[in-house]
Amino acid sequence: MRVAPWRWTERGHNLGRSNLKGPFGDMMKQAKDMQERLQEAQASLASLEVIGESGAGMVRVTMTGRHDVRKVDIDPSLLTEDKEVLEDLIAAAVNDAVRRVERANQEKMSELTAGLPLPPGLKLF
Repeated sequence: MRVAPWRWTERGHNLGRSNLKGPFGDMMKQAKDMQERLQEAQASLASLEVIGESGAGMVRVTMTGRHDVRKVDIDPSLLTEDKEVLEDLIAAAVNDAVRRVERANQEKMSELTAGLPLPPGLKLF
């Protein structure tokens, strides 16, 4: 009795034979490569830090690529200002940092997906 070099699962999936050929095999390889590059990009963006500013740099917010606020710097001269003014400046600095993180994410994804036939507006992460 001859034993097949692969086994089939209960659902009919082939185990042990991943030697795909042709266009489908190429597509699977490209998908695997893309997944690896996306994971590398996510790790890179997670370690990224950006600084958002407002009030001509008097309020600065340091944020990671995962939108975690690491630090808030407030110029001491602002501590005598009205509470609402300070709140507005902090909010503006946080919003600036968020925009910078989003821009960095978009740039990184554009580099990775250049030349791929993806639908416009598709967010990969």
